Amino acid sequence: MDNKKNFTVGMTTFGAIFFIFGFATTFIITMTAPVKAVFGLSEFAAQLLSSAFFITYPIMSIPTGRLINKIGYKWTVILGLLLMGIGSITFVPAAKGQLLGLFYVATFILATGVVFLQVAANPYVTALGSESSASSRLNLTQALNSVATMVAPWLIGIAIFRNLDLPALATEAQEKQFGLDVAARIPVPFIIMALIVIAVAIILFTIKLPALQTEKKEGEKKSIWKYPHVLLGAFGIFAYVGAEVGNAGLLVNYIRGTSDLINAEMASTYAAIYWGGAMIGRFFGSIMFSDMKNGVKKYAYIIAILILALVSGSFVTDWNWGIGLTFTGTAFVNFIFMQFGRGKAARSLAIFALMAAALGIITTFTTGQVAIWTVISIGLFNSIMFPNIFSLAVRNLDSEEMAPASGLINALILGGAIIPPIMGSIADTAGYSWAFIVPAVCYLYIFFYAVKGHKIR
Repeated sequence: MDNKKNFTVGMTTFGAIFFIFGFATTFIITMTAPVKAVFGLSEFAAQLLSSAFFITYPIMSIPTGRLINKIGYKWTVILGLLLMGIGSITFVPAAKGQLLGLFYVATFILATGVVFLQVAANPYVTALGSESSASSRLNLTQALNSVATMVAPWLIGIAIFRNLDLPALATEAQEKQFGLDVAARIPVPFIIMALIVIAVAIILFTIKLPALQTEKKEGEKKSIWKYPHVLLGAFGIFAYVGAEVGNAGLLVNYIRGTSDLINAEMASTYAAIYWGGAMIGRFFGSIMFSDMKNGVKKYAYIIAILILALVSGSFVTDWNWGIGLTFTGTAFVNFIFMQFGRGKAARSLAIFALMAAALGIITTFTTGQVAIWTVISIGLFNSIMFPNIFSLAVRNLDSEEMAPASGLINALILGGAIIPPIMGSIADTAGYSWAFIVPAVCYLYIFFYAVKGHKIR
């Protein structure tokens, strides 16, 4: 009974942590569109905000892995939450004074807190139960993360872009006023975020988390640098995060450019659907990679997830049931492809990576609604990538090796700092459509990892 209680407390606590850092990450990624408007930046320069966020991973991830071994998971998470609060508050003077440099500083502080949370959360959830169901647990917690990632762009649309619009052929004065209006609306969401994360830190201080048992392997201690599946998995995370963030960072401005009828608020809701695809796919994954047998209970869950897709897709688009139905249809297609994976992490990852690459290429060579829905649907196939790459990369590691391995893998989230500016530069010079070739190449590397690179040698 105690083991079951400990498992419940651990999963509940870290489910909340996944939600928090998912919201913060996506909020910053989607903030590239408001920041572009406030400072009149090129797409390349706007994407540097994502770089300021993700550059923290190579700097802080490995030290965070060591910190966990010294002070434990709980105190690492508390420190991370407090840093997120400080970073959020720093956005207030940055927006009010329209200080671009301070925006980057605030982003770096906030991101450091997120790194603390993420490096602690993934190995904790992986090691909390059996290795065979690790992928299922990570898909479930990543699904909670994705609930937050769907909410964040929708909130930006509501809190920052609602009732604000910029004509297609705007004058310099109109562009300046649009930037001023956007800047005035930025502080409130960050103040709310600061209050929430500080409150969670205080609550976490009062909770006793289950400790993870450390079991040392017999014989000579091996360095994680000698495990090819760990190193190649870290590069898989580089490719995945770079592709996911690069797609999301361009999404609002790309969709705005597809039609004069789509404004910034509406484009932000489409971005919410992109992230919502990851949420739906991960809920599917938490079932498919679990030990749940085929039966009434399993199919009831699947129907419930499809209903969630319908409701969430309609809700974020101001109850547009047509868009909600289209989103549900694409979610069902995603579920069909998941069946080909037969509940195996590597096989499913290979299928999803190949599909995501194909959707990126189709986006490049099509226009209109087809292009919008192909790029949005990539979110569904992103869904299981992080948890499956992570669980494949840490297989056969003992709990002492888990934290430094997590630090290394999370360091390669650096992809989120490198790929978006590359895509932004291509968008500036050749057009938005051509930028989506870059993530397609990233997905092809993930396909290689799923087929061959994950094998332990």
